[in-house]
Amino acid sequence: MGGDRVAMKKILLMGNPNNGKSVVFNRLTGANVIISNYPGTTVDFIQGKIWIDEKEMRVIDVPGTYSLDAGDKAEEVAVKTLKGGDIVVNVVDATNLEKGLNLTVQLIKNKKPMIVALNFWDETKHKGIAIDFKKLEEILGVPCVPICAVTGEGIKELTERLKEAKISNFSYEGKEKWHVIGDIIDQVQELSHHHHTFMERLGDISTTPVFGIPLALVILFLTFKIIRFIGEGLIGYVFEPVFEKLWTPLLLKLSAILGSDGFIHDILIGKLIKGEIDYGQSFGLLTTGLFVPIGAVLPYVFAFYIMLAVLEDCGYLPRLAVLVDGLMHRLGIHGLAIIPMMLGLGCNVPGILSTRILATRKERFIAATLLSIAVPCAALQAMIVGLMGGHIVYGLSIVYGTLFVVWIILGLLMAHMVSGTSPEIFIEIPPYRRPYLTDLLKKTWIRLKWFIKEAIPFVLLGVFIVNILYTLGIIQFIGKYTAPVISGIFGLPKEAIGALLVGFLRKDVAVGMLAPLALNLKQLIIASVVLTMYFPCIATFSILIKELGFIDMLKSLAIMIVSVLVVGGILNLIL
Repeated sequence: MGGDRVAMKKILLMGNPNNGKSVVFNRLTGANVIISNYPGTTVDFIQGKIWIDEKEMRVIDVPGTYSLDAGDKAEEVAVKTLKGGDIVVNVVDATNLEKGLNLTVQLIKNKKPMIVALNFWDETKHKGIAIDFKKLEEILGVPCVPICAVTGEGIKELTERLKEAKISNFSYEGKEKWHVIGDIIDQVQELSHHHHTFMERLGDISTTPVFGIPLALVILFLTFKIIRFIGEGLIGYVFEPVFEKLWTPLLLKLSAILGSDGFIHDILIGKLIKGEIDYGQSFGLLTTGLFVPIGAVLPYVFAFYIMLAVLEDCGYLPRLAVLVDGLMHRLGIHGLAIIPMMLGLGCNVPGILSTRILATRKERFIAATLLSIAVPCAALQAMIVGLMGGHIVYGLSIVYGTLFVVWIILGLLMAHMVSGTSPEIFIEIPPYRRPYLTDLLKKTWIRLKWFIKEAIPFVLLGVFIVNILYTLGIIQFIGKYTAPVISGIFGLPKEAIGALLVGFLRKDVAVGMLAPLALNLKQLIIASVVLTMYFPCIATFSILIKELGFIDMLKSLAIMIVSVLVVGGILNLIL
């Protein structure tokens, strides 16, 4: 059953989606990788490094796949990556050995040096599963190591045994695959009586409409209540005091040095409001340019990503996908598309990137278009909440209600108008698991770093361009010629054109520009909806081109423009 050992160069981590493969990658390399509990986390492969016997090796976290018959983009990447690998670490869910062995025996046929990591070994004991991993190793002809990636159990042994990876002589006829797998299971696995735990019963009922829908409403309500609680708490008790007590005095001294007026002063500090700095209205690089992304938006983004990580790692998101599958199919997409939508509530860019988990061009086009039009990112939502002031309940109800109706109607229309198919996708539903704090914080930090890196430069650029455009009179000029649309259709003052222009760079900055315009509640609602629906920000725009292609991006853009003109006009008539 054995074979010759081969020198290591490139190590591939391969396995089914949702089996903890990315956590194993993180344990082996210590790399910053997003670890999520749903299929589609890793569509592009992620690389890290590991040292074995003083030799540096590359470790590649390959997209999860159920077989080597490429059925979607993720599986295509997995199959292509396999050809260039030197060693395969096959990560298998030990609590569902039969399913995992389907991929294992296919990998063995590729004649690559291989080692099997039996993950979730701790859970086998709770589920009455006993696996003779020594016997399994003997049958397959490759090393088999029990591990628990989230706690680190067995990772040291896995690392030490990587040098033992070998090409197996195990063979079978293709048509006998499942019979062979069944024989292996009979020889290595024993099941004992197991009583359903509370979490298992909860997992069962959370995908049934009778109990699942009320549970989903409660979970989502509590999620966004917690996000708001954390966000407002951080703003009120941390960020605003830091800006007001530490940063403002320094800026006032700089303002005095610059003479409290002039071009340079307006660029750096902005306009003084009654002799004081107003972070919402001054609009300087060092005032509004820093306060918007850091003081007003970052707390909500942090809170959102913490809660999203909890929902991912506990295993709830796949259940939500199953629950909404019926509705999503009416919109021409699969229930799995709820995952890009949820990611989009944090930032549209990773949301659109994750549409790759959908099987067809039609589904990816519809999902990306709906996300760009009707799913506001956390940064935009934070600014809208602040803009509404004392009208939060009424104002936000209309804004979110309008966006939801638009999301439904556009989905129904595109399901019939966009050519192509929306096939069924089989989604893996993991058991509910306790999230680990270190993984939650690591994942949140990785996403926050990405937000800070992307958001702050675009906010500063947006504020800088706004000041230049105002100084040169360009915004006033454009406002004069766009008044029929801005004032006639939307009912907004022509000065709002500045916000709409800047919205292409950063929509949160654009909403902040509405504050000095003294809009009434009707105008605030319309402006918030219009800013959400029209052109995506430049980061999302570039990703749309990459994911959809130039022609489909233009089609998506046309849908956005028509939709925003219709919806903005209707709101102006009925409010």
